[in-house]
Amino acid sequence: MNDAMKKEIQNRKVRIGIDVGGTFTDAVVVDNSTYEIIAKEKVPTTHHAEHGVAEGIVQAIDQVLTKNNISPDDVIFIAHGTTQATNALLEGDVARVGIIGMGTGLEAERSKGETRVGNIELAPGKYLCTEHCFLDSRELTDERIREAVTELKDKGCEVIVASESYSVDNPENEMRVIRIAGECGMLATGGYEISQLYGLKARTRTAVVNAALIPKMMETADMTEEAVKNSGIRKPLMIMRCDGGVMSIDEVRKRPILTMLSGLAAGVAGALMYEKITDGVFLEAGGTSTDISAIRDGKVMIKNATVGGHKLYLTSLDVRTVGIAGGSMIVVENGALTDVGPRSAHIADLEYEVFADPEEMKDPKIVLIAPRPDDEAKYAAVECSDGKRYSLTLAGAANILGLVPEQDYAKGNARAAEKAWQALADLTGMTVEDLCTKALDIGVSKVNEIVQALVKDYDLNPNLIYLVGGGGSASVITPYLSRKSGIRFRIAENAPYISTIGVSLAMVREQIERNVANPTEDDIRKIRHDVLEVITRAGADPATVEISIDVDSQKNILRATATGATELRTKDRGTKTISEEERVKILAEGLQTDAANIEKLGEEGRWHAYEVCLEKKSFFGLFRSKKRVVRVMDEEGVIRLQKDRAAAMIFDKNGLKQGFSEFLDSMTQYSDAGAVLPKTYLFFGQKMSDLSGVQTKEQLMNLADMDLEFVSDTQKIIAVCAKD
Repeated sequence: MNDAMKKEIQNRKVRIGIDVGGTFTDAVVVDNSTYEIIAKEKVPTTHHAEHGVAEGIVQAIDQVLTKNNISPDDVIFIAHGTTQATNALLEGDVARVGIIGMGTGLEAERSKGETRVGNIELAPGKYLCTEHCFLDSRELTDERIREAVTELKDKGCEVIVASESYSVDNPENEMRVIRIAGECGMLATGGYEISQLYGLKARTRTAVVNAALIPKMMETADMTEEAVKNSGIRKPLMIMRCDGGVMSIDEVRKRPILTMLSGLAAGVAGALMYEKITDGVFLEAGGTSTDISAIRDGKVMIKNATVGGHKLYLTSLDVRTVGIAGGSMIVVENGALTDVGPRSAHIADLEYEVFADPEEMKDPKIVLIAPRPDDEAKYAAVECSDGKRYSLTLAGAANILGLVPEQDYAKGNARAAEKAWQALADLTGMTVEDLCTKALDIGVSKVNEIVQALVKDYDLNPNLIYLVGGGGSASVITPYLSRKSGIRFRIAENAPYISTIGVSLAMVREQIERNVANPTEDDIRKIRHDVLEVITRAGADPATVEISIDVDSQKNILRATATGATELRTKDRGTKTISEEERVKILAEGLQTDAANIEKLGEEGRWHAYEVCLEKKSFFGLFRSKKRVVRVMDEEGVIRLQKDRAAAMIFDKNGLKQGFSEFLDSMTQYSDAGAVLPKTYLFFGQKMSDLSGVQTKEQLMNLADMDLEFVSDTQKIIAVCAKD
């Protein structure tokens, strides 16, 4: 970077994202106004350093600031994503947990059983180990609690979990145990801190997994926070959550479980910032594995997390991982190529053949190795005349076949790769090109299985769907997968740094769930107030916060989900408004219809609403039927709502009580079982209000009134009601 560019960067307000990966720790600097990437650095992840991965974070921050002449005073947001919690669970590197269960009366025996979770299998041969002690709540004394804490400590427990029946209603006893455990020098947490849902067994299990992560994550959090302070950055460090939001480092110390899969969440968060996708599948391909997630209506899909096959009271992005990526090794058995992965060159501690100097690839011979002591020796490498070994990889195969474009992160030296693969061709009797094609066929078919499952699970629109490739090996996997699946593809902008970008631009997200049967207006107002308090405390600007309410009448769960930006933005991710002609073209493509069938209902703020008449022919064209569908698109061309059995209206706030109410009645279905409300959505200004989760008209009207509380009486609102 020349002096003029460095001077230009000075005095910009910037955001820093850091992603701690298995091989590298990446840092990017993003302009807060334009969302332009103005600096990026990679340093080796310091797994084995004295201060662990925190040392790599220090190095990354220092390099990205000093090399680019950026003042710490100009950093207005800094966050990092980490795989540490995920890796700790996969590797069984967790603390032993002591559970103090509590209950009384007729509930005592049930409570005793449900708080005894036993040992949780994290991976084959890896367990989260627990010890258990049960106390009668009626006979609870400080002395008895101390005895229980001491007993569990003597059994090697590092963290205490307090768990009592109905503690979500009154957590006093759990708080008492936590206080006394602290006095005894023990870390402690309670079930009420993790979830406000009933279900003692699941709540205890979730609290146990959280507790098992606390010692290691606290150590890293302390070192990382200190590293950021020492760099001169005044803004507090935020940490990526598993649902795509961020949280404060203080929250990480209490609820490290929320960072599970956060590294995976960061990639798709970054892709959504730059790639304007309505329906699609995002693939982040690294060296060892590819993380795959679905995008529907411009949003990533979320599900309940599980550990050891058990459901937790934790939601996370639905990210599915397969052991295929750029560094995947080639399996050779009985003189034939039979498989690809799951081991990679990184795991075998070998260099890729495609990144070797062709002059160094002298007289290569195939050797079959075991990357790990418990593996079979069936993974192909080449040994050159100087004794140096290189792994055969999928990246090498893709480069040989010309799939990786110039200047791409995965672009290597095809000549060096061809020399290595020729050794395998001599062994198997196949041509180099046929071997590379077979390797990609095998590897990509494993990825395609997951892609097709996601398309089916989330009913993605086949006319709109794109594969979006991210990660350093995006061009190794994505183009060939597009050929195999027939789905169009894009390589995300700044693909190798997509996770780090996602961290730097992350939103704050919080969720509260409570067990409430037939929630009243007061219940809804209370949970809205509480989630706003939590998300504001976590760093969100209240002016940017959007809250959705969901009522699960079958499980009696009232759920409030809030998302917000860390500061008020005048531009949303550097928004680029597209033309009306472009919007109509996207709609026509997605519905496979003529532009003449698309009628614009109106626009408000960033939202554009359309009604489309679709004609369906059957019995060789003898019969025709028509239906009208509704689509709502944002100004960037992403369809945010796709509803078929739907209708829309535009009204102002003054029409809420009458016009909107009558519209709602007209879309409500009545039967002997009662009234079934339509799924209802409101669009105004920059906001989309999702009212689809409520069960009664009274609840819906109250929520609409709350969402519109601070808008003017003449504010135009687009309402969509759908019967599906």
